[in-house]
Amino acid sequence: MARALIRTALLDLRAPADSDVAELLTAELVANAVKHTEGDGIELVVELLPTGCQVEVHDRDPAPPSGTSLPWPPVEPGPWPDPWAENGRGLLLISTLSSDCGHRVTERGKAVWFTLPVDQVEVQVHEACGPQETRETPGTRECREVCEEPSCSGR
Repeated sequence: MARALIRTALLDLRAPADSDVAELLTAELVANAVKHTEGDGIELVVELLPTGCQVEVHDRDPAPPSGTSLPWPPVEPGPWPDPWAENGRGLLLISTLSSDCGHRVTERGKAVWFTLPVDQVEVQVHEACGPQETRETPGTRECREVCEEPSCSGR
């Protein structure tokens, strides 16, 4: 279900992030939250930021995640996961495949997050119309507005 939710959110946001990687990493975060928080409520948040597409999984346990590659980046080299183990690689995948990741305490628990880069896309926030994406490829420049406001001055 988490994979379908992130795929839909990326389409709705018109986020130019790699949806396959986003689905994999989101599934890892959600699986960790379900496994380590006894199934309490979990919230998925997806935002398109100037630094990339950020995905957060919120749960009700304030304890920081533990395991390979935490804190991000690792302060000291830790033990590598057993290559034959069936689990224990989720946080390593997240820290390897994302451009940034981490966790923070929230009012109701914690949020564990990762950011995926948005390839060759500059996201600008305009006071009147909100975010606007500018995609540049060799020899072309294409602008696509995220704003649905008819009075947007950028149209």
